[in-house]
Amino acid sequence: MQVHLNTDNHFEGTGRKEGYWSEVAHEKLKRFEERISTLEIHISDENSGAKHGATDKKCTIEARVSGYSQLSASCKSDNIEKAISGALDKLKSVLEHALDKAKTH
Repeated sequence: MQVHLNTDNHFEGTGRKEGYWSEVAHEKLKRFEERISTLEIHISDENSGAKHGATDKKCTIEARVSGYSQLSASCKSDNIEKAISGALDKLKSVLEHALDKAKTH
């Protein structure tokens, strides 16, 4: 599973941070690694860094899964770590639902 981190101009997404979030994604989604070819993690600051808000950090994760159209999940939070972790948890639920549903049909 390849993991790509995409950020707006308010976050640094290269080097150690990309490696760290790649490891976190692999750990949380290891059950599905053989089915996922690529994960695209998009993070942004919806208030453009100029203002602060209770949930102004957003993470959207898109998974390319063999046999399915793209699956995705997103989460907003007060910090980017919570937003990414929340989006990964939601994506795990989406994957479980989609793949378990496929087993029953």
